[in-house]
Amino acid sequence: MSSKKRQQEKTRLHPRNRNKDRYDLNALLKVNPELANYVTPNKNGEDSVDFSNPVAVKILNKALLTHYYGIKNWEFPDNNLCPPIPGRADYIHHIADLLCEHNFGRIPTGDKITCFDIGVGANCIYPIIGVTEYDWRFIGSDIDPKSIASAKLIVNANPSLKNKIVCTLQKDPKDFFYGIINREDKIDVSICNPPFHSSVEDAQKGTRRKIKNLSGKKVKTPTLNFAGVHNELIYEGGELKFITNMIRESEKFCKNCYWFSTLVSKQSNLKGIYKTLEKYKVDQVKTIPMGTGNKSSRIVAWTFLSAAEQKAWRDSRWKTKAPK
Repeated sequence: MSSKKRQQEKTRLHPRNRNKDRYDLNALLKVNPELANYVTPNKNGEDSVDFSNPVAVKILNKALLTHYYGIKNWEFPDNNLCPPIPGRADYIHHIADLLCEHNFGRIPTGDKITCFDIGVGANCIYPIIGVTEYDWRFIGSDIDPKSIASAKLIVNANPSLKNKIVCTLQKDPKDFFYGIINREDKIDVSICNPPFHSSVEDAQKGTRRKIKNLSGKKVKTPTLNFAGVHNELIYEGGELKFITNMIRESEKFCKNCYWFSTLVSKQSNLKGIYKTLEKYKVDQVKTIPMGTGNKSSRIVAWTFLSAAEQKAWRDSRWKTKAPK
């Protein structure tokens, strides 16, 4: 795999991200007055939310989804992962750009685009943003029956999401595509936010570091500020093992999906990921840096389709033609 295939983009919050600027707290308080209980002056004397408090983070995200995305019903168990909305939106926007690059500079929108979210979670956040921003169709899978039940409740409680998102239980926790994607199915892009801790101890260590950065306090037994149950945060072998296994299985579905993609939290894992992609002879790889606040990450996307197969895919599914 040549270095040319590992195209890079400048790290920044995506320009189409609705939260690329400071939060409009006044607007958020109007749609969710409860947020006022968690707004306090920061060290600069400006009103801010206590991001080390998981309750405050969840209420903030509810307000963001209501104000910016029109989602009024977003309920899920408090022990499940509560995602930071701007970072999740960035993933979707960058994927839209990836499709745009292969579609004559136009983002393909509407239900002609099918996106597969591996690990949709109880919060169903990626499908929510993808449907709201681009009107895509989503398939969401998860190994936790309770998470699938929660995601279905969210979809059914919001009219704008109905008939756009299908949530399906992955019965075998070792599988990614088997059991969900049939041989005749066509997926335009798969997305995934892998668990990146290899153990409970590793997760607690990371949370202690995060809380110290947010509040300046040392905590021996931390509560995750974004919550999260075991399978959302921990995978034996960590993030690298998870992604390696996903790449291996993706090869079996090489003609079913145009682009496969995943978030990669740890830069040190890239070398191993690229090596695995070389092993399975993917046709093209794209690495897209992302950054929100003090955190940097990246998306790695790959396709097995040749240039001719990509053109045939676009012609048959997206039905867009090159401008004259």
